[in-house]
Parts: sequence; structure tokens; C-alpha cells
Amino acid sequence: KNGTGKSGETFSSRYIGSMVGDVHRTLLYGGVFGYPGDTKNTNGKLRLLYEGAPMSFIMEQAGGLSTTGTERVMEITPEVVHQRVPIVMGSKNCVQEVIDAYAAAN
Repeated sequence: KNGTGKSGETFSSRYIGSMVGDVHRTLLYGGVFGYPGDTKNTNGKLRLLYEGAPMSFIMEQAGGLSTTGTERVMEITPEVVHQRVPIVMGSKNCVQEVIDAYAAAN
């Protein structure tokens, strides 16, 4: 947000309230859609099979990236039907900056 990342860009936030709408906006205008895990929901809230994988497929086919912060969403083998995952997806450079920030924090 402060423009202190690799790209030096200052980002603003937009939140429509539905994943499909937010990802559609990201596809049209660029940037990052993020629904990461938090202290209450460490595995995120979005379900892999119904939300994470389908939207990740669309994002990657459009030339973007989709990650949990540590691994590519499309490479996750589901263990249970309602498995949840944290999601960060969007344009390659922006998502790579998030991945780099996750790596630096660990």
C-alpha cells in the first residue's frame, strides 16, 4: 500500500463482495484479488473445488497467476471435498510481489 514493494506502485482497495465480481474486475483492470488466511481461518475461507480452482484456472488462462502464497492453487490435490485454501490471484507481476513478500516473512 505504501509503494515500498518491488514495483514501487501504490495500490488501492476495491471490494465488491463476491469472488466472481472481484475477480472479473481484476481481469478487466489488473491488480490482485486476495482472500488470504487469517488467525481465525488459517486455511482461508474459499473452497478449493468450488471457488479456488475454477477461478484460478480462468485467471491462469488469461495470463495471470494464482497462489496460496506458498504454492500454485492448480497444483493442490484436494484431500476433502470442502477443503479451504487461502487465495491470491491476479496479474503476474503483482502476484509475484505478494509471493516474494510471503517468502521474506517466513
